[in-house]
Amino acid sequence: LPPLSPHHKLNEGKTKQIFELPDQPGLVLVQSMDQITAGNAVRKDQMEGKAAIANRTTSSVFKLLQESGIKTAFVKQHSDTAFVAARCEMIPIEWVCRRVATGSFLKRNPGVKEGYRFSPLKMEMFFKDDANNDPQWSEEQLLAAKFSLAGLAIGQCEVDVMNRSTVAIFEILEKSWATQSCTLVDMKIEFGVNVTTQEIVLADVIDNDSWRLWPAGDRSQQKDKQVYRDLKEVTPEAMQVVKRNFEWVSERVKLLLERQASGRVVVLMGSTSDLAHCEKIRKACTSYGIPCILRVTSAHKGPDETLRIKAEYEGDSVSTVFVAVAGRSNGLGPVMSGNTAYPVINCPPLTPDWGAQDVWSSLRMPSGLGCSTILSPEAAAQFAAQIFGLTDHLVWSRLRASMLNTWVSLKLADQKLQACSL
Repeated sequence: LPPLSPHHKLNEGKTKQIFELPDQPGLVLVQSMDQITAGNAVRKDQMEGKAAIANRTTSSVFKLLQESGIKTAFVKQHSDTAFVAARCEMIPIEWVCRRVATGSFLKRNPGVKEGYRFSPLKMEMFFKDDANNDPQWSEEQLLAAKFSLAGLAIGQCEVDVMNRSTVAIFEILEKSWATQSCTLVDMKIEFGVNVTTQEIVLADVIDNDSWRLWPAGDRSQQKDKQVYRDLKEVTPEAMQVVKRNFEWVSERVKLLLERQASGRVVVLMGSTSDLAHCEKIRKACTSYGIPCILRVTSAHKGPDETLRIKAEYEGDSVSTVFVAVAGRSNGLGPVMSGNTAYPVINCPPLTPDWGAQDVWSSLRMPSGLGCSTILSPEAAAQFAAQIFGLTDHLVWSRLRASMLNTWVSLKLADQKLQACSL
């Protein structure tokens, strides 16, 4: 893009500027600055290269969340120091989510020991008001403020959605950082209302100013902005340490986008007449980012071939979940389950004529067999994803975001219905 003229600046914060993109209505450019601040900019310094580091960090974090299925304002990285985002009217609240008690929480809650773990997560809200040092707000205060942004009134439903979303976002990032043996201690985020869709989305940025990160859960190794806040005096050497920490985080964040473990679902069907059923399983697996292979084999008519196919997928050390799709008499699932240590899921396609009788061949197993039976093809894929989610944070994140999105859509459906029936 050509350099932007200054009159296109929409907003300026302590560490970034927002420009409108005249040729792309509904989008803005978020430009990071080299400034680092603490205590509402009581302390502020230039840190050369910070804009690029912060932009790299926030772009990776938003990509991770967006690929999981979290709704965000992020569109794409634009340059070293800027990204393109949907234009939002910002909700002036910092949502803070904590797993471990530290920092301001201890000051406000004397007697609580540092390191106390919150399960469930502890949520706090702060009203963005520099003059009054961003006071803590209750949900009641937020509702009483009756904010209206981009034509959306912020009421109970919207507050609940932001609350739930913050928890899901924290849990996804916590799970992701755990793959780098890093504890996500706490974090703050902000939401905006997308001016085009009137949807509440995660907005602003999530960079190394937004959280506390303790490698191996050890506070003395902290890699976040706290290091800068804690400086007795700001010397060039001290700033180098802060910068190295910021760089460490921006490099590590990129690793969060990479698969930690590989896995696959192998669907075995008794005959191609069940193909449509199997395609539904494959489509759902793909939505979780799990490769899915379809094979045809009958344990009744070619047991040797069934066991040969089984051996093929046991022999290359890729974690595998087998799904057996056999109508009428399901010999496939039980034979597989009796001959492999991998998980087997029965997903029989039941027909109206004999379905009630046929299902017993999947449910009633000889002893020593552990296959589960799930009738819905989408649910069978979801269960396989939950198995992989135990070791693969990217699959887990998609499951977690999908849970949130289901919850939000029910909430919005209820709100819409109430508006109609009033």
